[in-house]
Order: sequence, then C-alpha cells, then structure tokens
Amino acid sequence: MISKLGYLLLGIVLATCQGTQKGSDSLDSQNGHAYSNHLVNESSPYLLQHAHNPVDWYPWGTEALEKAKAENKLMVISVGYAACHWCHVMEAESFADSTVASIMNENFVSIKVDREERPDVDKIYMDASYLMTGRGGWPLNVIALPDGRPIFAGTYFPKKDWLRILDRISRQYDEAPELLEKIADQVTEGIQDLETVDLNTETSDFTGEQLLQVHNLFMKDIDTVRGGRLGSQKFPTPSIWQYLLKYHFYTKDPIAINAVNTTLKAMAQGGIYDHLGGGFARYATDKDWHVPHFEKMLYDNAQLVSLYARAYQLTGDPLYKKVVLETTDFIAREMTSDQGAFYSSYDADSEGEEGKFYVWTDQEVREVLGPEEADLFTDYYTVSKIGNWEHGKNILVPTRKPKAVMDKYDLEPQLFGEKLAQAREKLFKARSKRVPPALDDKVLTSWNALMVTGYLDAYRVLGEQRFLDAALKNAKFLLKQMKSKDGRLDRNFKDNRASINAFLDDYSHTIQALIGLYEATFEEHWLLEAESIAEYVLVHFKDQESGMFYYTSDQDPDLLTRKMELSDNVIPSSNSTMALNLYLLGTYLYQEDLLQLSRQMLLNIQATMLTQPVFYSYWAMLMHQTTQPLYEVAIVGDDWRSRRREFDKYYLPNVIYLGGPQEGSLELLENKLVEGKTTIYVCQNKSCRLPVTRTDQALAQMDQQLLEGVMEH
Repeated sequence: MISKLGYLLLGIVLATCQGTQKGSDSLDSQNGHAYSNHLVNESSPYLLQHAHNPVDWYPWGTEALEKAKAENKLMVISVGYAACHWCHVMEAESFADSTVASIMNENFVSIKVDREERPDVDKIYMDASYLMTGRGGWPLNVIALPDGRPIFAGTYFPKKDWLRILDRISRQYDEAPELLEKIADQVTEGIQDLETVDLNTETSDFTGEQLLQVHNLFMKDIDTVRGGRLGSQKFPTPSIWQYLLKYHFYTKDPIAINAVNTTLKAMAQGGIYDHLGGGFARYATDKDWHVPHFEKMLYDNAQLVSLYARAYQLTGDPLYKKVVLETTDFIAREMTSDQGAFYSSYDADSEGEEGKFYVWTDQEVREVLGPEEADLFTDYYTVSKIGNWEHGKNILVPTRKPKAVMDKYDLEPQLFGEKLAQAREKLFKARSKRVPPALDDKVLTSWNALMVTGYLDAYRVLGEQRFLDAALKNAKFLLKQMKSKDGRLDRNFKDNRASINAFLDDYSHTIQALIGLYEATFEEHWLLEAESIAEYVLVHFKDQESGMFYYTSDQDPDLLTRKMELSDNVIPSSNSTMALNLYLLGTYLYQEDLLQLSRQMLLNIQATMLTQPVFYSYWAMLMHQTTQPLYEVAIVGDDWRSRRREFDKYYLPNVIYLGGPQEGSLELLENKLVEGKTTIYVCQNKSCRLPVTRTDQALAQMDQQLLEGVMEH
C-alpha cells in the first residue's frame, strides 16, 4: 500500500507542468559570494559545498525543525556525502539555481544532511525511500511534513522534474493535505516496523543442517564466474568474502574458496582498483568490474586491507600481498593526518568531471612513457586510441591474457613485471600534477576503527612494524580525542574539534579494534578499554526486551523512531559486530553474561538470516564461530612475539591469542609463567592441555581435520 501511494504521488508530480518564478540575486558583500546560508559555520565538507547556494539550507538540528513547526512549512531533507558524484550534479543543476531556490525558500524549510555525520537521520529517510519507491541512493531527497514524517522520497532528479515535484507537493499541501497525512502515517508506520526483532526464547543449539541451509542460500546470490554478487553493479562488500574464507576453513568447500579467489582477483585486476596509486573505488558500474564509480572511501579500503591480508594468509597468492602493500601505501600517503587520524574519502570528480583524475588517452600515455614503453603498457592495460570508456578516455584495466603480452615482447615474468612497475611509477608522477579530486578530511570514529583493524590484520599477516605503528597511533588518537572518561564516544573530528554523539557502529568497531590491539600487543590496557566502552554500550544502547542494541544512544534527541541496524551491507552491521565483540570479550574476561547475550542476539536474528543470508554475512560468521571448536592459545614468556608470529603464518580463524612476557591479570593466564621459558598452552572452554614450547607442537594439539590444507601455505 505504501509503495503504491508513493508511486502514485511520484507519477502525479512528474506529469505536472511547472511554471518558473524569478529569484533575486543578493550579493553577500562580506565574503564575495552571491549567497550564503546557514551552512557557512558547519565543518562538514559536504555541507560546506552547499553553503553558498541560493537555497536557504539549514543543517539538521533544533533550529530548522522548530522553524518548520512554527511556520507550518513542509521540509525538504536532502542527504548526501562529499564524494557523491550525483550529489554534485544535482547541486549544480538545481540547488545553485536561483529559480529553484526561490520556490524552495518560499514553500519549504530546507535541510542538508551529511549522511556520514548523521547516519541515523539518513537511515530513517532511506527506509522511507525504499518503502515508497523500492529504491534508494544518494543524493536522497525527501519531502516531509512539519513534524518530520516523510511524504515523498527519491534520489537524483533533473531540474525540470525537481521543479514539478516542489510545485505539485506544495500545492497538494495547501489544497488537499489529507492525502499527504495518509501517506505520512503509513510510511512512518512502515519505517517503525523495519529491521525490528523480537526476543527468541528457543534454547536449542544451531545445527549443521541450519549452517548448510544458510550457506546454500548464500551462494545463490554469488556470481561464481565474474566474482561479487550477481547483478549489473559490483560492490566489494568485504564481509561476504570473509564469511566464505571462514566457511572454506571449516568445511574445505572448494566452491567457497573459488568464489573468494574469483572475486578478489577480479577486483584487483579490474578498473575498480587504482593501478597507479593503490586503493579501491567504491563500486563498479558494470558486472565485469571494469568501470568504477571513482570515489574512494576509507571504509571500503580499510576492510579490503583486512580481506586481502587474510586471503594472502590462507592462499599465499602474491597478488593479494601486493594489494595490501599498495593500498596501505595509499592510505598512509593520502588519507592520514599528522595526528595519525584517517580521512573519510576522495571525490569521484575533479575539475567538474567524473574520473578525470584517473583516466588516460592513448596520447597522454605515450607522451609520458615514449613509444616502446608505451606499447607494452597500453597492450597490458587495454589502452587504445578510441578509448575503453567515455570520450576517447581509458580506464586502466589489465588484460586477461598477460602471457600473450609477455610473448609478444619476448619478456620473462620478472622483467615484464619490472618494466610495468617502472611505467606505472612514471605515470603516477605525471598524474600527481593533475588537479586532484576533493578530499573529505573529516575523521569518523567508526571508519577509523575499521582502518585500525585493517592495519592490524596487515601487521599480523605480513609482520611489518609500520602497520602496527599506524594502528597504535590512530587508536591513541581516538581514545584521546573521541572518548570521554565515562566511556562515551564522539563520532566526528574536524578542525581540531570532536562533535556529534557517537552511534552504535562507532562503538562496535572501536571495541573490535581494541580487542585486535590486545591480540597484536598482549598489552591488557587495550582489552580493558574495550571492556569499558562495551559497558557504556550496555547501559545506553541496549534494548532490554530483545537484548539487541539500538543504533542511537538514549542520550540522543528522539527521531521518528529509534532504529536498530541488523543487516550487514558494505559495512558489517553494528549489531552483528557487537555480538561478535561480546563473544570475544566474554571469552577473554570469563564473563558468562556477555557470552549468553551474544548467543541471544544470534538466536534473535536466526529466522531472518535463514531467508536472505547474503545480507547477514557477519552473523553467519558468528554462527560458525560459536558452533565450531574455539582455541584459546596462551603464549607466556619473553619470546612470545616470535611464537605468535609463527602462528600468524597460518589462517586460523578458530584461534584467539593471549599472553605476554608476564601472566597479567586474565584468569586463563594464572600460573602459566615458567621462569626462563616461553610456553604455549592450547585451551578450550577454560581447560588447557599440557604446555609445549614449539608452535608445531601446539598446532598438533588442535583439530587436525580443521587444519588440513591450511598448513601447506
């Protein structure tokens, strides 16, 4: 019913002709801009992009919301982010236009929202878009009643359509508001019903049959030929492939690992990867991974560093190691502040054109490389005179037949690789002279924590100290700048100031990173920080009826509804991450209540996960984790680092580590220190086998069927 109403209203709107009104240009003599609005004092790069629109934008907040109620005006709530290409297009076409602005200013209170700063607001109105149209995306443009209840939602609209929408809905509000009230009631009810979960009172364990059912349904969404999920666009969605890595470990299923390898190679050898500067674009607009949507997001690259590191750990494929090294180089070079904080994103556009910074004409390549070097490079990266993209431009996409190129130039693999590397370096230096895409330099707690985890995975697998140093520096920044004494976090850091009360993903990913720091350093204070922040979450986010966690704190102002984030998407959901955190903290700290809560959360989501498991990949990982043997490996003694490094040569997702040069305060470490020796204890459920001194001896005490195939890499 909601969707039909939404489509009906949209059809009426787009079928209606609209006259235009003349707007007046008022020069802001103080700053040289023709216009300035209420966004001028904001710190968000996205909001500042609209600060000099003729539209009288407000940031989301009390002032705008009270103004709409006081004046009984409809609201335009427009949501986007700094790297969004179509956000820029609509801004240039509509929001910078004085005619459009005149209509919006007269009839609406207009609010701009940076979805990365306020994902809580974005989530509510994105749900409205899906309910009303079956679609979502950014820019997200919503029209709401003065109380915030949505009556219309959509994404990008050309100027003429946007004018029609504004006219039709404003006239409807004046002449027959009852239809809008009806839509608002139904959409709001629908939003409140989405992603809710009840307490599951079942007490039975998960069965092997359920695990297989989840996996078989999961694989129906996987493109085993091209990689990624089935569909015309390809998103990396790293948690999907992390799940399949772990599924392969537990089951030895060859289809699972083939799907992972197909995907990781397609991404690393596709246009979605920056072959000159490292790092991945947000997604590919085609099913072959050739044409990227050129924006680069921190959260994607953070998770992909983790994924490729773990895949290298399991398979030993040198391509995966290369990706980890190049992507971390990109993060260190271009997305890291002097304080060790990580910036949010790079724009898709530069000089007003999507992808201009990254693409090449054949002539441009030849001018940089010269004829001989250019021939080899253009053959390998499929660069042609007519171009493989738009307007004679080329996206660098490696050929699928590298041997044919090697044979053509009579080159052995090593020399072939060296020549390509030299050419890439020259083109990278030439590219650095171009006008770069805009950088969104705000610092988000959640995304920074994901990058800490990425660096930790790279450190554990590759053993390079610089990765641990980067993780430590950022973690210290987060605890100093974003954490209060009571455990509360802020979400955003910009212009040397922390702001915005943090959301559940900020907490869950920070806790995850802190647990990872303990495993990397065996310094207990990281685990205690994780415990402290988890205690804050339990007090301020937990739903006492279901045992799940709300996305917003009980300290935040009320929105239309208090949402839960349950499904895993391009980033694992805050609830699934929190459930895994509680499982690990409960195991480390011997807190049975945390283990029971984690299990309850998994039980709550079980029925939903069995319907569309590809959207619950992190939950599926937790299901496997809790149904398979978990080993607690304690390494105690002065030589703990080298012993732990020996374990890190292997992909062992069923092992957690603890220890250090001394016993510390964790119960499992009590009486484990043997003077003058470094000892290893393999434990399960608080029961430990006889201590050994060599890694191979410890591995022999584990389930050899699970380890089959892992050791050979």
